Amino acid sequence: MPTSITSATAIARERAAARAAEPAPPEDIDGPGGAGGPGGADGPGGADSLGEIEAGLDRLQDSAAASRPAVGRILLPLGTLAGLLSLWQLAAWFGSPRTDLFPGPLDVLGTAGQLAADGRLAEAVFTSLQRGVLGFLLALAIGTPLGLLLSASSTLRRGLGPLVSGLQVLPSVAWVPAAIIWFGLTDATVFFVVLMGATPSIVNGFLSGVDTVPPQYRRLGTVLGASRTQQLLRIVLPAALPGYVAGLKQGWAFSWRSLMAAEIIAVGGSIGFGLGSLLQQGRDLSQMAVVVAAILAILAVGIAVELLVFAPLERRLLRRRGLAPGAGR
Repeated sequence: MPTSITSATAIARERAAARAAEPAPPEDIDGPGGAGGPGGADGPGGADSLGEIEAGLDRLQDSAAASRPAVGRILLPLGTLAGLLSLWQLAAWFGSPRTDLFPGPLDVLGTAGQLAADGRLAEAVFTSLQRGVLGFLLALAIGTPLGLLLSASSTLRRGLGPLVSGLQVLPSVAWVPAAIIWFGLTDATVFFVVLMGATPSIVNGFLSGVDTVPPQYRRLGTVLGASRTQQLLRIVLPAALPGYVAGLKQGWAFSWRSLMAAEIIAVGGSIGFGLGSLLQQGRDLSQMAVVVAAILAILAVGIAVELLVFAPLERRLLRRRGLAPGAGR
């Protein structure tokens, strides 16, 4: 026994000496500035240094995000537009001797100036924009509750979902003859066509947003005692907002295209003079410059609504969810 105790004591001393001979960890790891010391990552000094690093990275990201829109969202589109207009003008000068068949940008600009001077362009833009907005709001008032209803009932969705998808792919122009028979040459014809073109897109956009909501959200609501209506309104609907906004953008695009189809075909009666009517008038008079001016006006209104309404709404929504640069600031 004494020999065993002596051997164990010797082994313990040898191990202690070996540990003492090992090099000490660097001071910046476990020392005053290290992770385990008072100034490490777990101490106040380390937290301050990490906070400074994160703040510096955030400032770098914000400055890069602030400089990106000026180049990517303004200069690049303007440069592309200028290049396309230059190519168009060169093609009009050297590619086609007849400006009545292929007018250049300068000819179209002159025609647009004449249309603006006699008030026809402003009247057409105001009439079409008013119809488009009102028709879209009607589609929104119908499509949103319908989307809520279909998302709440799997039976209704299985029954009506294919029909809604079929209505979305149906060309809106197909509704124009039926609308003229039902409502005559009145504004009700235009609103009906817009309604049938935009509502299915809004419903499907809402359902797509609901499908992206993680099922854990619903389970959490059930655990917290939320009713089915509370889950739908307070959990599912807020979580589905990005998909819903995308559906609204698509719904506006469908409503604007449906409106143009209705205005081109349904002309006369008590229907007002819109951009589609201006486009049809240019075709009837074989004035290609008027046709191109109307097309560019339709394009400009669509882009303006996208940039002034839906793009800021989408950026604000993503920023509030921490998915955009500068979120939470």
